[in-house]
Amino acid sequence: MAHINVPEGVPGIRSLVMFRPETGKPLYELAQALLRGPSTLPEADRELIASFVSSKNDCMFCMSSHAAAARYLYKYDKGIVDFVLEDYLNAPISAKLKALLSIAARVQQDARTVSPDDISNAKNEGASEQEIHDTVLIAASFCMFNRYVDGLGSLTPTEPEAYEAMAERMAQGYTLPK
Repeated sequence: MAHINVPEGVPGIRSLVMFRPETGKPLYELAQALLRGPSTLPEADRELIASFVSSKNDCMFCMSSHAAAARYLYKYDKGIVDFVLEDYLNAPISAKLKALLSIAARVQQDARTVSPDDISNAKNEGASEQEIHDTVLIAASFCMFNRYVDGLGSLTPTEPEAYEAMAERMAQGYTLPK
């Protein structure tokens, strides 16, 4: 049960955005820009970074919902998501994505520990400066989103089916709920 009076039965951040649309609108616009905006990083990879950071923050709602969106976007390669959440360094993903996930992990833990070597490694694996920028901003933003959702005790479904139902809507983009 949420710590504030949000719409009943609406899970996660959607209930908080419905409670206060004037603050929710810029949050959704940020998510839209980061996860669906123009980028050389595929949308599935960006959702994976969001889920990865949320997993490290133990935010079950954001981890589950963004993992479901990543699975939906990866389509036939959806098993990659669980592999990455379990052991990203040994997952069957590109060296570039591993380097970006390493940067995201540092941002999640203590952003000050992102080093020139981390950046050089990502660049050496083919990451552009925009991809590095966006990875850092996705990681930082999801630390905030995770704390927002968990700090207000948002409804977190426990059934995987609930997240599968969210995945298609999330894959279409982030717009304010009606």
